[in-house]
Amino acid sequence: MTDTNNLKPGEMSPEVLARACAEAMYARDHAALMLEMKIEDVQPGHSKLSMKVRQDMCNGHGICHGGMIFTLADTAFAYACNSYNQVTVAAGCTIEYIAPGQLDDTLYAEAKEVTVQGRNGIYDITISNQDGKAIAFFRGKSRQIKGEVIPSEDK
Repeated sequence: MTDTNNLKPGEMSPEVLARACAEAMYARDHAALMLEMKIEDVQPGHSKLSMKVRQDMCNGHGICHGGMIFTLADTAFAYACNSYNQVTVAAGCTIEYIAPGQLDDTLYAEAKEVTVQGRNGIYDITISNQDGKAIAFFRGKSRQIKGEVIPSEDK
């Protein structure tokens, strides 16, 4: 966990704020907790998460269900685009699967900001396995809405 020493968001460096936002979201992110995702890294506009493929994540073909891969990518997207402490949601996203995830693989989703113009952003997320083999590519379009991930003032 990030030691913010009770700093308010405006007093944190961008890197500390990004990590604090991810940790605040993760604490409330029941889907990520259920899937046992781990935050590997968070920086402004960037995140990397991991998830081990369990038996209950596999489909009828014995490979990781595409929805699980999508959820990992979508979560990395969320942590990257909310790293500035502005509540940001998905406006749209696409995914291209290029290889299967296997039982016991550790999948990594690395989200990188491509651009932010006003309240709109575009993020590219690469999903790979523990060997660095690409599994899927996800593109997310974001939209900032009202609110902060970590409130600046006590209310």
